[in-house]
Amino acid sequence: MTWSTERARSFGPIAELYERVRPGYPREAVEWMLPAAAGDVLDCGVGTGKLSDAVVATGRTVTAADPDPGMLEVLEAKHPEVATVVATAEKLPFDDATFDAVVFGQSWHWVDPPRGSREVARVLRPGGVLGLFWNIRDAREPWVAELAELTGHRSADELMLEAGGPVVTPPLEFDASAEFDRVESIDVDTLVDLVATHGFAIQATPDERERLLDDVRALGERVADADGRLTLPYRCYAFRFRLPA
Repeated sequence: MTWSTERARSFGPIAELYERVRPGYPREAVEWMLPAAAGDVLDCGVGTGKLSDAVVATGRTVTAADPDPGMLEVLEAKHPEVATVVATAEKLPFDDATFDAVVFGQSWHWVDPPRGSREVARVLRPGGVLGLFWNIRDAREPWVAELAELTGHRSADELMLEAGGPVVTPPLEFDASAEFDRVESIDVDTLVDLVATHGFAIQATPDERERLLDDVRALGERVADADGRLTLPYRCYAFRFRLPA
């Protein structure tokens, strides 16, 4: 599935909401992914910079690319030191062998694998890393499984993982994968807002979206504790590929 212009910019109007409710990435996952010598990192399909937050915290130099200027504006407000560019993975405006690593947080499933793989390989230095991350709600928790049923398992990233994982093509080569668990405490309003940031909700008709979010709120209110809080577990899936040296 390629990232069309319409799809690429569909998240911009909710950029501030996306930044507020979407989970971050475990620092240990970033440390596992990136070699110690990887100083120059391109975060591609960066969104509002949820993955960049963790990469910047390691002291690395980050460049950010996204097709949606509205998403990049949120990142720029948080990290003015990060250079940003409006671009897609299939057409990156960088010289050959510019980066030690290129990472995608929650975005490779929108990339055309052959075109994206070739372009990432072009901008990577020999021996460089392609790192792919996905935060997925952990449906081993019963109420989270119920939420997945309610939303119809329509998340593109979940469908991709269920189909066997990300497709990456030569010259990039698979290296390793790992999973990292984390738990967030949220309230019911945040749960509703979180579902509202997914593509299937954004692209639904107004009536469909209203019905879906009403059902999500009813579920959240039913399973919340006495303080109105929910424990939302995530599993971060990380896949590392390398460009041969």
